[in-house]
Amino acid sequence: MLSPSPTPSHAPSYATVLRTRHASRTFGAALLGRLSYGMISLSLMLAVKDATGSYSVARAVMALFGATSVFLSPARAALIDRYGPRRALPPMAIAYALLLSVLAHGTWQPGASGVRLGALAVTAGACTPPLGPVMRTLWKGLVPDREHLQRAYSLDGVAEELLFVTGPLLVGLLVKFAEPAAGVAVSAALVLVGTSALVTSPAVRGTGVRPPRTKPLSAAPSGKRLLGVAALRHAVAAGVGLCLGALDLLVVAFTDRQDQDAAAAWVLAALSAGSAVGGLTYGAVAWRASSRLRLTALAAALGLSLLAAGLSPNLYVLVGMVAVAGLFVAPALTTAYLIADESVDTNSRTQAGAWVNTAVNAGSSGGTAVVGPLLGHMPLAACFALAAAPVLLCAAFTVDWTGELVRTWRDALLGRVVGGRRCDRADGVQWVGGRRRGRYLR
Repeated sequence: MLSPSPTPSHAPSYATVLRTRHASRTFGAALLGRLSYGMISLSLMLAVKDATGSYSVARAVMALFGATSVFLSPARAALIDRYGPRRALPPMAIAYALLLSVLAHGTWQPGASGVRLGALAVTAGACTPPLGPVMRTLWKGLVPDREHLQRAYSLDGVAEELLFVTGPLLVGLLVKFAEPAAGVAVSAALVLVGTSALVTSPAVRGTGVRPPRTKPLSAAPSGKRLLGVAALRHAVAAGVGLCLGALDLLVVAFTDRQDQDAAAAWVLAALSAGSAVGGLTYGAVAWRASSRLRLTALAAALGLSLLAAGLSPNLYVLVGMVAVAGLFVAPALTTAYLIADESVDTNSRTQAGAWVNTAVNAGSSGGTAVVGPLLGHMPLAACFALAAAPVLLCAAFTVDWTGELVRTWRDALLGRVVGGRRCDRADGVQWVGGRRRGRYLR
């Protein structure tokens, strides 16, 4: 496990993280491969629609692709944990790229069979390489301590957010000069090249992802505590996903009622911008509050921001409130990944991160499925409140707020005492004369 360092004279910067040996090369390779995921949804939707002439078939194919990709992600991550990325990632990437290439070929001309395209989409989704969870696992081996890891996770989350904004823009540019199926082919090439560059990185060759199994620490948290922490991170991650999935529809409905349909893109861009600013700011702060308290506080802030957005009297206020809500999205997911990393042993890190991904994506699909049918039957403000309810409930029922706040302030002002001696850090590491003297797990 990572050992927090003594309180530094200044917090490590994002540049420090990227200057870490092999970090830029490894991160760049992972981002190149993950750009494929930012492009594939829109590319495949447009390609299938052109090939079959039916939006219904295109939506069904996309649903099948997304379901197998999301819900089988933990199983693929378990293979990474068991065999390491150098052995497990290349077969997945080759199979995924090959199947996308077949899909691109099948959708290049009109008249394709929807059933055949659906079967190919299911198979391709099942092979999707978990590049995001693998990169987050590699960060822990690349950076020296938890403060650097928090910044690395924040940077990773913001970069991923930007990929899912950039990807559709690239697809829109590409379809001006080529068939939509070309976007599917480009997605296949990106994931193959990115994965190849990732597995040949010295960070993967030298350290791998799965170290030898170690004996559990005598002071390890109880199974009951770990179960509670896992439930918290999954509940909040799913709640954030539900908020985001519902918000896409709610923004479209709001702008439609304002007769400004084109403005929906600007509102969602404000969400992404807010998330990027929030993620970078969050990662730069050396927090003393526990991860559990931070996660629930961020969930509460996100939910309250959505409630306020539902009361927006006009488009300009909506843009501002959605940007405020975005400030808490990337920090909440970063904290969920940090908690996932803390609550498992070294042999399950990739799988733990994949479960957070699955919770977010499942929540997003659920938010779309639940809120969509209600838009014509409930006031828009009530739909915003419904989207905010899951994260607010998580914040209300998963933390003893008073106890957590008292402990946080006590740790910040007085330090902790471990074995009769003062511990000057809230994370439980005792530093005496600049040297690490002991550790306990809360």
